[in-house]
Amino acid sequence: MFTKHILAAAATLLFAGAAYAQAQEPATPPEHPRGEVNRRIENQKDRIEAGIADDQLTKREAARVERHDKEIHAQEKKDRQENGGNLTNKEKRQLNRELNRNSREIHRERHNNRKPKA
Repeated sequence: MFTKHILAAAATLLFAGAAYAQAQEPATPPEHPRGEVNRRIENQKDRIEAGIADDQLTKREAARVERHDKEIHAQEKKDRQENGGNLTNKEKRQLNRELNRNSREIHRERHNNRKPKA
């Protein structure tokens, strides 16, 4: 009798687990590689615009960090053209390092307490 209860409980858990697994949404595929750099550049552009709106960035500071973002985007485009639309791992690391550097620059410029001339 005790064995029947254990088997029934195990079968119930097995079927419940299978139903739960089917009810879950499929895992989202990883973001397309082209999206990461562009997403980060877009995020940085938003931060620059917010810095201008809050008077945390001067026009010169904003122009400099925007130019760096454009240079990174141009490098990504060039690398992709050379590799049939893909980036090598080394190129991805380099682009991410450059994006990190520019992100830190945006942060420093927004927090340096320099005000635009009125």
